[in-house]
Amino acid sequence: MTATYRQPGVVLTDRRFTVPLDHDDPAGETIELFAREVVAGDRAGQDLPWLVYLQGGPGFGANRFVGKPAWLGRALKEYRVLLLDQRGTGHSTPANRQTLPLRGGPAEQADYLTRFRADSIVRDCEAIRPAVTGGAPWTVLGQSFGGFCTVNYLSTAPEGLNGAVITGGLPSLDAHADDVYRAAYPRIERKVLAHYERYPQDVERVRRIVDHLLGHDVVLPNGYRLTAEAFQSAGIMLGGGEGSHRLHFLLEHAFVRTAQGTALSDAFQEDMQGLLSYASHPLYALVHEAIYAQDARPTNWSAERVRAEFPQFDAAKALAGDGPVLLTGETIHPWMFECDPALRPLRETAELLASRTDWTPLYDPARLAANEVPVAAAIYHDDMYVDTAHSLRTARTIRGLRTWVTDEFEHDGVRAGGPRVLDRLLALMRDEM
Repeated sequence: MTATYRQPGVVLTDRRFTVPLDHDDPAGETIELFAREVVAGDRAGQDLPWLVYLQGGPGFGANRFVGKPAWLGRALKEYRVLLLDQRGTGHSTPANRQTLPLRGGPAEQADYLTRFRADSIVRDCEAIRPAVTGGAPWTVLGQSFGGFCTVNYLSTAPEGLNGAVITGGLPSLDAHADDVYRAAYPRIERKVLAHYERYPQDVERVRRIVDHLLGHDVVLPNGYRLTAEAFQSAGIMLGGGEGSHRLHFLLEHAFVRTAQGTALSDAFQEDMQGLLSYASHPLYALVHEAIYAQDARPTNWSAERVRAEFPQFDAAKALAGDGPVLLTGETIHPWMFECDPALRPLRETAELLASRTDWTPLYDPARLAANEVPVAAAIYHDDMYVDTAHSLRTARTIRGLRTWVTDEFEHDGVRAGGPRVLDRLLALMRDEM
């Protein structure tokens, strides 16, 4: 069933597809995928090539654009675009605290969630491609985790692609999650110190907030328990182009004087719960470390374990001295499943995923070395979320891949840079520059 409607300058068609939960068992259980087709209003009747967009994450549905913002306007000059809600996200069959109990207990839920990684997402794409394009290959645009999916696509089903563009999403082909986070924490520290250099007044503001949280039990209006560690994770904002400025504005209204004394302001608490809650994207927390798992080694809460190797991130110790309190970044920790009411019912499921030892490889270096699909990738210098050295090593493995290494943008360059980023990458992919 489809529905077609218009927005300024575009025609949208909502499309739904049925795919196997397990592609190795095509006659078994099925799930639903949702995707939104977008075409320029003045080209709606034309026969155009297709570009499928794979969102970052994991666990986020595709962008809900209005009109032709960011990269979309450039894409619509020549493509019909498919914005795919990857399995478990957006309007596709959801996977969250409300629906996962339908699977059974934590063990059954964990088994179910093993099918929500890049390999299953790519097989979903191949399952729906014939219905979308009539069997013709399409171009893929992979942002962040969508880039991880794209490298899996090149490894497992390159015949489905006539081109690929990757933005901030070239993964290591063989790094364990521990390796990923050992590389990440020094980057996070650099980003935080750069923020404090830009806004030195925030050093004291963060120290004051952490001091308050260490001495008070703060529960946000949605039931989220705001601990010092939870507050530190607001550093994830520093991975975006405007993140430092937005963090500064968040911190400047943290406190208010009340009849009972100084307290965290309602406005600050509202902003924090919007930033920290995983209610809208629980898969991000549940399978985040699993996207790095490729062998018998469990992830075992890698970000939490590796953080202990970087004692400068200990908020209480930092507060005992006179230096800055470091924030953290794109890391998932077991305490999140205690603090966040959207994750609490899934704590045991998360523990089982963290202890699994039956993960399978996601990438094929030999096949990538023989790649024939035109590929271009933007690598953001000192990207907070994806290690630059890992990305460059992978880029050298993929035959024919052309890179654009830039410090002009942060991880969200394809959004913040608008048409320029996609325009350059398409030209690189086509060997036009």
